[in-house]
Amino acid sequence: MTDTNMTAAPRSQWWDVWDQFKTHKGAVMGLGFLIFITLFCMLGPVVWDVDPGKLNIRNKNLRPIINALWDADAKVAWANPMGTDNLGRDIMANIMQGGRISLAVGWTAMVLALLIGTTIGVLAGYFRRFDGLLMRFTDLVLALPLLPLLLVMMLLFRDPLRAAFGPEQGIFILIVTGIGITSWMQTARIVRGDVMALKEREFVLAARSIGTPARRMITRHLLPNVLSPIMVSATLGLATAIITESALSFLGLGFPSDFPTWGKILFDSVDRMTSFPERVIWPGLAISLTVLSVNYIGDGLRDALDPRIRGL
Repeated sequence: MTDTNMTAAPRSQWWDVWDQFKTHKGAVMGLGFLIFITLFCMLGPVVWDVDPGKLNIRNKNLRPIINALWDADAKVAWANPMGTDNLGRDIMANIMQGGRISLAVGWTAMVLALLIGTTIGVLAGYFRRFDGLLMRFTDLVLALPLLPLLLVMMLLFRDPLRAAFGPEQGIFILIVTGIGITSWMQTARIVRGDVMALKEREFVLAARSIGTPARRMITRHLLPNVLSPIMVSATLGLATAIITESALSFLGLGFPSDFPTWGKILFDSVDRMTSFPERVIWPGLAISLTVLSVNYIGDGLRDALDPRIRGL
């Protein structure tokens, strides 16, 4: 006789998080667009095999295919769906290449900022002797004007890093480091507040009473319970990093001129914006929609990871 009272395997709480996340339509649409733009930039060059740096003066200033819908006299080439720039370079290939760099900068800088912010927040929240020093340092960094600070860092360290690592790698390291060390403060303050509340909870006091060391207390009991604000901060940090990199490239202090990013493409298109407005629209849409999608994902994660909302 078979046992009909066998218990089913416990359901992972991440399925509950996903079920709640799916109810936020904006977050689902944002996740879909982020996956699309990532695949477009990462796998697009495999399908669209066009060198983004190839010059073709004969085909310069071609308009996008969509222009042919309302302007029959527009100089359109079907081989260049988004048109070409003033040097004949394919704009769609440059958008793909620029997206690779902008997204790589955003993700790497976000991870660096999270590591710094989470470490400082946990140390300040759990160890009372570090709290005053670390929080006053955090307040000091928050009081600094971040964009001028980044500009100074670019001017001071750009040439040494380019000489040491090469033009592209040196600027990548400088931009990622600059954004990362100027974007961790909000994460640190949020994590500190949650850790200070958690360390007085019964399960933490019970673990402390049996002699659990501080390192295991942090990794086993505290960090898993502050995962929600960390993940929300990650989405906001990714959006901030993309915007900051675009601003630096737009100001001409980012990557070299032959190394496109979304901000650099936008900067190069401003001079001809009145004659060719689509050259500003393409990178502007890529930046705006990516940042908007990441913000919506952050809103969805905030609701999904909150147990008080997840059960409703």
